Amino acid sequence: MADAIRKTGVSGTRGLATEGVKYAGSKRSLLPHILELAGRTGASTVLDGFSGTTRVSQAFALSGYRVIANDIAAWSEVFATCYLQGWQGGVDYESLVDHLNNLVPQDGWFTDCYGGSAGEGKSSAWDGLKKPWQIHNTRKLDAIREEIEQLSLPPVERAVALASLMLALDRVDNTVGHQVSYLREWAPRSYRVLEMKVPRLVDGGLDHQVCRGDVLECCHREVDLAYYDPPYGSNNEKMPPSRVRYAAYYHLWTTVCLNDQPEVFGKSLRRCDSSDRCSPSVYEDFRRNPETGRFLAVEQIERLLSETRARWIILSYSSGGRGTEENLRSVISKHGKLVDAVEVDYRRHVMSSMSWTGDWTGTRARPHREFLFLIENKRTSRE
Repeated sequence: MADAIRKTGVSGTRGLATEGVKYAGSKRSLLPHILELAGRTGASTVLDGFSGTTRVSQAFALSGYRVIANDIAAWSEVFATCYLQGWQGGVDYESLVDHLNNLVPQDGWFTDCYGGSAGEGKSSAWDGLKKPWQIHNTRKLDAIREEIEQLSLPPVERAVALASLMLALDRVDNTVGHQVSYLREWAPRSYRVLEMKVPRLVDGGLDHQVCRGDVLECCHREVDLAYYDPPYGSNNEKMPPSRVRYAAYYHLWTTVCLNDQPEVFGKSLRRCDSSDRCSPSVYEDFRRNPETGRFLAVEQIERLLSETRARWIILSYSSGGRGTEENLRSVISKHGKLVDAVEVDYRRHVMSSMSWTGDWTGTRARPHREFLFLIENKRTSRE
């Protein structure tokens, strides 16, 4: 077992033309380290079990791996379908995007809920709530989203259109990288006019697959390597669950994709199904199992490792998560051989730099580290 952890800094990403929206869990800066570990396994097929905005899936695909991307979020499925499968079929996406960009803006549900006037630079609207977009962009959003629905596009073309729309919205938003709250004063980028562009599709000629569901439902897939980057939650028991639920962080992307005009609540008008009670993930859970005394999140990671069929596993985890390095090493030793471990000094996501977050957690001064564990699976060696 690798007892010592290799310490390193964040590497550049030159040559890896991945793309995505602002995201607290982004691994963009860690891609070189992830690919270096993957390259040592000799793998040709990869399962990305928590694909998120799909930057890691894109990097694997661009590096010649055949990828299975999985996530439970509807918007993640859209991004994965767009980037991994959008190149197939020779569709003229430029014409589609040009058509959507030139629609006449219209008032609709998104404008009613999330559009604010430029006013005197303040983002508060008639209802007294801060807004994520200026009204000239929500009116374009309403028109574009309705047109995508009316066009009845095939699934892959629809995914490319929706991904393009989310990327465009991300470029003109009034947030700090999440959608739990919005800025009081309009961000300079929010004054720009929303403009869709064709996403940078991965054209590798490989048959990539996209799944949406619990990772435990796809961890039995026959692949050489499984890459797991579960949500970390928080290791601070005073922090409310609403601050660490990914369903809450990115509720707007869910609504843009589903176009279901859900019931909303709170100052940021979140979807009711993204509330603390409705959107729990055991990987983000800060509680202990009353029977074993162990953290539920750590037990779930152990279950995932024990059920994975891939010979090789790369586990990415944060020093800010519920599982400690010691917890993870103990779990890994039960189900595999730790071949290598890399510790990366990593800038915390944007929320942690905000004074209210730091004041709540009391951890602003603590160094943040990201761990990458390369594991050889004991299960496959026995079969």
